[in-house]
Amino acid sequence: MAVAESHREAALAGHFLLRHLRPEERRRLAASAQIQRYPRGATIFQKGDTGSSMMAVIRGRVKISTWSNEGRELVLNIIDQGGVFGEIAVLDGRPRTADAIALDETDLLVLERSQLLPFLTGNPEALARLLEVLCQRLRQTSEHLEDAMLREAPSRLARGLLRLAETFGRPVPDGIRLNIKLSQQQIGSLVGASRESINKHLNDWQRAGHLTLEGGSITIRDRAVLERIAEAET
Repeated sequence: MAVAESHREAALAGHFLLRHLRPEERRRLAASAQIQRYPRGATIFQKGDTGSSMMAVIRGRVKISTWSNEGRELVLNIIDQGGVFGEIAVLDGRPRTADAIALDETDLLVLERSQLLPFLTGNPEALARLLEVLCQRLRQTSEHLEDAMLREAPSRLARGLLRLAETFGRPVPDGIRLNIKLSQQQIGSLVGASRESINKHLNDWQRAGHLTLEGGSITIRDRAVLERIAEAET
């Protein structure tokens, strides 16, 4: 669903990648951008699709994932409000490298490759910020490989929860609440473990007082313990 140009310009003004722009630059870019709305669970794109646009999350959350030949899902990232995705295919012109699914009702600012690349050429600060995003993605990929090759399930789970806390954590009186609801199957897909393994370790840690589980939400009560578990098994 397209949104009026004034709303597109406001979305550009509030996004970390583009908020430094002068008003006339925002207006020019807004004229070529769209805001599209996706219902919860909708497929935004699939691996192998032609990559002609980059998306910035204005509202909602997006899951980036891929699948093994055996049908096992691996969640590569969860993009929150203010994040961007689809940048790899936009920059190199090759097909999408993963699936993108809306976890909530989600509004996306869509920037087409034909407009974005000339814009980045003339705006080094925006280009530098996009390069920061790419570097972050590379670090995340490296961490995923390290976890898969060197760490056991408890360590992978602890590291996954701590990474989620960095993006979605909100301070509460008894710890840090993850402001995102994921099923145990989804958490397993994020850290490369079975749902049964996730269930066992989460319940063990709740009994030990390291975290609490309530209504699909997780609150980390003892971050230091999770940090020790995260680094203990290599």
